[in-house]
Amino acid sequence: MKELFEEISLNHLTLKNRLVRSATWEGIAADDGSIDERTYRIYEELAAGGVGAIVTGFTSVSDNDFYFDGMMRLSHDELIPQYKKLTDIIHSYGVPAISQLALGAFYRTHGGRGFLQVDPDDMTREEIELVEKQFAEAARRAAEAGFDGVQIHAAHFFFLSQFISPVVNHRSDTYGGSTENRARIVREILSKIRETTPNLHVSVKINSSDFTQGGLTEEESIEICKLLSADGIDSIEVSGNGTSVGGIRAGVNEAYFAPFASWLSDEVKTPVICVGGFRSRSVMEEVLNKSNIALISLSRPLVREPNFPKKLQAGKSEVSKCVSCNGCYSSYMHRCVFLKEGEK
Repeated sequence: MKELFEEISLNHLTLKNRLVRSATWEGIAADDGSIDERTYRIYEELAAGGVGAIVTGFTSVSDNDFYFDGMMRLSHDELIPQYKKLTDIIHSYGVPAISQLALGAFYRTHGGRGFLQVDPDDMTREEIELVEKQFAEAARRAAEAGFDGVQIHAAHFFFLSQFISPVVNHRSDTYGGSTENRARIVREILSKIRETTPNLHVSVKINSSDFTQGGLTEEESIEICKLLSADGIDSIEVSGNGTSVGGIRAGVNEAYFAPFASWLSDEVKTPVICVGGFRSRSVMEEVLNKSNIALISLSRPLVREPNFPKKLQAGKSEVSKCVSCNGCYSSYMHRCVFLKEGEK
């Protein structure tokens, strides 16, 4: 029987419990990816709150990624000391830190005067190789900054998610067409990260489905995950193209990605992490013990209560205070709109 609050060891990673803070957008970094005391405070709250591991928010691998403002970046070496301070804070609470490496979109120099967003279909082989190199170099910087692992972000219809989706990728070369070909870029990124930083835990976040006509299906997602598992990916976090469902109620409609994650956990030996609508300890434990799912990841409940894991473990709470209003999305630093200053 799996216990929510028991130590678990994965490749290159040991967690004090089975709860993971899923990467959550803060949107407060400077244009160059620099971070300040606001970011440090957020992550110290989370680390002190009792979670087993933390995946930091969307971190672009490129200086020339203009998908949205406020992105953290590991795109040049000058940023390493700032992120080393971040991992030192997280580690001081005995919590492993994983950097979510991502690319919002690929931008090509345009006429020497700016940048133009380029779709996967129109990228050259050299540009694909550049993206793969950017991920590997960002992983190297993550390791030098003290991160215990990295997560390849291939979900939520950002660049890699689009690249592996048949509704976007219509290439006719070895990077398009079949499921295996469309997944090639993610597999090559994994290989290059392994070559660059062999001691990092390498995870991937992937859509269970694109929930779009002609997009990635559950069957294709399983196939891609099997390929990555065979390549030695260390963990797989299951998400989907329709995240953060509103109106989640404890014991009623929790764990909306659990059916797919359970299916996947039967198909691969790789540890599977399930995110999506968890609000109660009873449902978390039920999902863990009625499937081969290894870990539960949380986002909005930890926005509302960074110390939710400690409350669960101490028996002071059984259900999250999060009401799934999604008001945090429009708030400054994506904080809970109901959280009062100083509230614990």
